[in-house]
Amino acid sequence: MLSKKIQAISASLLGHALLLTPLLVSAQASSGTSWGTGLSNAQAVGLPGGHIYQIIASTLAWLLAIFGFIAVIGFVISGVLYLTAAGNESQAEQAKNAMKYSIIAFLACSA
Repeated sequence: MLSKKIQAISASLLGHALLLTPLLVSAQASSGTSWGTGLSNAQAVGLPGGHIYQIIASTLAWLLAIFGFIAVIGFVISGVLYLTAAGNESQAEQAKNAMKYSIIAFLACSA
């Protein structure tokens, strides 16, 4: 009894999805919009107008800058951990490892 209800609900959902799909994908086919066509309207939105290589290069530069900043923050945090170890060898070793990894991350971002 329960499996028949699940089958009916599944069939209903599938039917609705099949009926609504043309409405969702036909948005590009309508011709009565005020957007028009062409590259000038796409550039008016505020997207970058350069080559794809320039866009990728600037995106990677931003990502490397963000990761470099995070590496510097990790270096500072590991320094604070090392200073607050106060003779605790396990915490000092953990701080040394964190400092080593943050230096490696900073070098990888600056290379």
